[in-house]
Amino acid sequence: MSDQPDAPEPVDEGAFGIDAFSLDDRLRLFHFAAAEKRHEYLWLLRAFDRGRANYQVLLHASDAIGLLERLTAEHPAAGAVGEVQPLLDALADWQVLDRSYDGTRAANLAEYRNRHYVYQFTQAGYRAYRAVEDVLGARLEDAQLSRLVFPDILGDLHALAEANTAGDAEEVYRKLGRLDSVLNEMAQRAARFYLMLGDLARTNDARPEVFLAHKDTLLAHMREFTAELGRYAPLLAEAVEKAAATGVERMIEYAAEADERLFRSPADRLEDWRHRWDGIVHWFAEREHSETERLQDATVTAIRSVLALLRRVTEARRGGVSRESQLRHLAQWFTSCESDEDAHALFQAVFGLGAPRHIAVPYADPEQIPSRTSWWEAEPVELARTLVQSGRTPALHGPGRIERNDAQRVLLRAEQLKEQTERRSAANALASDGVYGRTLDEPETRALLALLDVALAARVPASRSVTAASGAAHGVRLTLTPAEGSTTVDTVRGRLHLDGLRLEVTV
Repeated sequence: MSDQPDAPEPVDEGAFGIDAFSLDDRLRLFHFAAAEKRHEYLWLLRAFDRGRANYQVLLHASDAIGLLERLTAEHPAAGAVGEVQPLLDALADWQVLDRSYDGTRAANLAEYRNRHYVYQFTQAGYRAYRAVEDVLGARLEDAQLSRLVFPDILGDLHALAEANTAGDAEEVYRKLGRLDSVLNEMAQRAARFYLMLGDLARTNDARPEVFLAHKDTLLAHMREFTAELGRYAPLLAEAVEKAAATGVERMIEYAAEADERLFRSPADRLEDWRHRWDGIVHWFAEREHSETERLQDATVTAIRSVLALLRRVTEARRGGVSRESQLRHLAQWFTSCESDEDAHALFQAVFGLGAPRHIAVPYADPEQIPSRTSWWEAEPVELARTLVQSGRTPALHGPGRIERNDAQRVLLRAEQLKEQTERRSAANALASDGVYGRTLDEPETRALLALLDVALAARVPASRSVTAASGAAHGVRLTLTPAEGSTTVDTVRGRLHLDGLRLEVTV
């Protein structure tokens, strides 16, 4: 391998603005965050940011000093900034600031020759500064799952379908852009939340009080999010399908037509909006491998992990002291030993590595037996015969013979196929003969209740009123429609009264 540095990245000669920044130029933007005077650079850039907020874009060195003095009145740490001019020159060399000449400040020829410069943020430099500020201002409250966005997403999908049907290109552009931004924010929030759980799991041994203080809030938050996601997932998938039915290509063309990005060709804009729509479909409409399903699985896994952490932390603190405190006391005992013999004796008493092998064999699942339980009260450990007789651990061999009961397997499979056939026949009978005007037998009653359970689970009011709901199983679909009064279905188990609803079973 060669030790020579990589060749500089080629830059398009026709590029300007932020596109003219090569990879090395973009990395150099963050030099101020690692420099020796990084705190001074940061406060100076904060002064430029305050001037930018007040529409004071071009700043002379004296203007920057004035803004720093005002910052010092609010934040005394800003007063540590020394001479400003060297800092400005360094930031200009790193292309965080743009330096230009201002001849209007020259009152005479001598001042004109002294080159009065004014400074402002470059586009890339301002992004680098904001990235550093985002990292410095990050808080634990930013890592949370957002469950209140699901009604908004559902409403935007319905509005998108209506706008596409009406041919309103600007409304299609607005709704698609809003959906894309909401999904990006939800994905980032979920990623930060699960990273926060990982950090909490790694630090719970050192700081168990942090975990114990937040466990109830974490569990309630995750359970509420899982419940909302499970309720809205079928509605969101149906809304995406309805929006796609109005014409995906026409929708993408409308969005690209209203797109106001000047430096994107029409083909690039079409490809970009097609990619965004594919992301929406991947989030909600792919039934088995959608991102909503993965998000729900990840949340359920996180709930199990938090409960496991709670069990371990509670068990460790049940004796009145934490594991950290126990290890600190043990280290102090080792330090206080007067001789090596005393240290060896303490080591033998604590870890017991010199004891017989059968005493040091651990349990298969150590968490089932609390560490404070006496050996006389705990369950015995299973020992291998080779370990007891020869002191050697048993060698690994191939898997043992599996006893198969083929007759029982055939019987169970036949019963399973019979039940499936019976459920499918009952569902087809409901679709062909209807549910009203006759008495449903036991298989038809079970099929109807199963379909009704699925339909009612999906019947979530995203607005103040619900027009209809449906559920599908066994190859048929049950639709709940509003009706005046109440309807009654006769079954072998009794009568089923539905207030304000009517059932319709179709294939």
